[in-house]
Amino acid sequence: MDKVTDLVTPPIPGAPGSAPPAVAEPTEPQEPLPRKADQASPDTRTATGAETGAGHEAREQQGAYLTTSSGTRLHDTDHSLKAGARGPTLLQDHHLREKITHFDHERIPERVVHARGAGVHGVFVGYGTAGPVCKSAFLREGETTPVFVRFSTVVGSRGSADTVRDTRGFAAKFYTTEGNFDLVGNNIPVFFIQDGIKFPDIIHAAKPHPDREIPQAQSAHDTFWDFVSLHTEATHHVLWSMSDRAVPRSYRMMEGFGVHTFRLVNVEGETSLVKFHWKPRLGVHSLAWEEAQLLSGVDPDFHRRDLFDAIEAGAFPQWELGIQVFPDTPEQIFEGVDLLDPTKIVPEELAPVQPVGVLTLNRNTTNYFAETEQVAFHVGHLVPGIDVTDDPLLHARLFSYIDTQLSRLGGPNFNQIPVNRPHAPVNDLLRDGAHQHAVHAGVAPYKPNTLDGGCPFQAGADMGAYVEVAAPVAAAVKERKSPASFEDHFSQPRLFYRSLSPVERQHVIAAFTFELGKCYEKVIKERQLQVLANVDTELCAAVAAGLGLPAPGSTVPLPEVTPSAALSQLGKRWPTDGRVIGIVVDADDDASLAGVDTLRQAITDAGMTPLVIAARGGELADGLIVQRTFLTARSVEFDALLLAAAPPPAPDAIPRLAAVDPRVVVMIQETHRHAKAIGAWSGAATALTEAGIGTDDIGVVVGEDSAEVFTEVLDLLAGHRSWERFAVPAG
Repeated sequence: MDKVTDLVTPPIPGAPGSAPPAVAEPTEPQEPLPRKADQASPDTRTATGAETGAGHEAREQQGAYLTTSSGTRLHDTDHSLKAGARGPTLLQDHHLREKITHFDHERIPERVVHARGAGVHGVFVGYGTAGPVCKSAFLREGETTPVFVRFSTVVGSRGSADTVRDTRGFAAKFYTTEGNFDLVGNNIPVFFIQDGIKFPDIIHAAKPHPDREIPQAQSAHDTFWDFVSLHTEATHHVLWSMSDRAVPRSYRMMEGFGVHTFRLVNVEGETSLVKFHWKPRLGVHSLAWEEAQLLSGVDPDFHRRDLFDAIEAGAFPQWELGIQVFPDTPEQIFEGVDLLDPTKIVPEELAPVQPVGVLTLNRNTTNYFAETEQVAFHVGHLVPGIDVTDDPLLHARLFSYIDTQLSRLGGPNFNQIPVNRPHAPVNDLLRDGAHQHAVHAGVAPYKPNTLDGGCPFQAGADMGAYVEVAAPVAAAVKERKSPASFEDHFSQPRLFYRSLSPVERQHVIAAFTFELGKCYEKVIKERQLQVLANVDTELCAAVAAGLGLPAPGSTVPLPEVTPSAALSQLGKRWPTDGRVIGIVVDADDDASLAGVDTLRQAITDAGMTPLVIAARGGELADGLIVQRTFLTARSVEFDALLLAAAPPPAPDAIPRLAAVDPRVVVMIQETHRHAKAIGAWSGAATALTEAGIGTDDIGVVVGEDSAEVFTEVLDLLAGHRSWERFAVPAG
């Protein structure tokens, strides 16, 4: 085992433990193994926010011997206590009852939305550039703040797949010196609804049908399209959902948005309105729809695995936090956009995103349940300098989040769970309740008091207290309605669609055609086509043709829009950190293996992960270790494919009457169809011919030297994909 470990240099991420296991079960007692180098856990703070000085290991399992939860050592955990070997189990078996009872209660209610998620630790460093508009301490220049980030899908259950077509949650908990600040956003900058009272409706419509509990984690069904085709304020979000943004290549390669407009306050008390943006350093990239479908079966954990492996490999994901700043006017409208409408964006050409800090995710969790499942976000976790606005969806969230935590986490003390504990002193006068971890001193849990010396005292604004902005409230009557500015449901969806490149528009058309094609009721398809006709004639006609239905005409004037380059994912070049490169070799041809180990090292030196693919696993010539076999590999795992050989069919190949193993041929064809880079050298080019791919095709590099081929492939990877490979009509 040590020999194999030494041979795999550099190490491939994904090892399940911090040390290689032995073949036989160990019998010599030893202390628990340390956590892996890429893992961390919440700081060892007390329930009231004080530093303990203890290391992370203080919270972990201790001792070499199995014990009960109260520390009594056990000699057997495989057999219940019985009245004789074949007799009945005895009620007095306290270990059995503790073990089974704890198991019965291991699960807590999953989140109604955002149930499937992945969480990691990181740090945020402020640039100091937010000073003119915001006094928050964590945004000061050089201020380093620990952060916990949870990415998630919205609709599916905890057991659903990662790569479904869905909105992705992007929630960040900043453990600031002034208290916790939670920026709870999504990878889509707009929402389906304008008022939070309709949130149960959109979620009920998107969730599986209540009679059959299908389909899981999909919007391709009647109830979803029934709702959004009737509720046209959802149209802008629907366009984003049907675009490539809804199937990100990686959590590391998607934008994040605060969705709502927030109010910032500077040290002089001046206010501004802002929208928050997370900009990934690696760029914004997506999966091809076929890749997303394949991955749901081949590797339903693809996104979380990609995130964890990248961090373990040292390819730490980074995002810049930016703000769009608007004047805080009484109308709260900027360039014709109502800033309180969560279904609208402000194009970056009108209000540039100003970077205010950088987030680096650098440690994986140690325990999924304790950290990712129990982390409790709340849009009401605010710090001095950040306040809310009168967005009606935001106000409903202010109520909903804390109500949800009470239900999920079993009581009001959820902020005392280690992953939720603030890094600032806590003296809240909140006592008792389920799961109370703080041992409160004093006899006066009330204000005012003299018995505890008047403590705790109220702080003034000059001492870091949170003071709500004294925003004026216009004279009005109580009524259930929205402002007239909320009634435009089509101009911004049209802006989004016309801002996309031709290939991205084709993907939107295909997505609508697929999703509506899965609906049973014809009238729902016809109703949604009418909505699309009010967005774009080309879009409606193309989807209608795919559905075999007539394309209706628009019922509203189609406005002229100025495309926004920021809304398209294509046409830019990005760092290639953390990309995964597959290398196909012939396990029985030592000559084809020459130089592969050097190539692996070059890929690693470029900040990427190489995976060797062969007909069989184990060790090949020159100590080369195989990470994937033709049976276990699929193109969707790789960002590019390198061919060191054209391997003949292996003994387990079906069929075997071919020049090249058919699984390799499928891998090449999929890679080509998904517009990824392909490189081949020496005799490996024959595999391309077998797959029906021209050696001079766009994005295909063929040569005699592996290093030269890799250099060209690396250049192609900076553009992510070679969509020019396919002719797409300009819309």
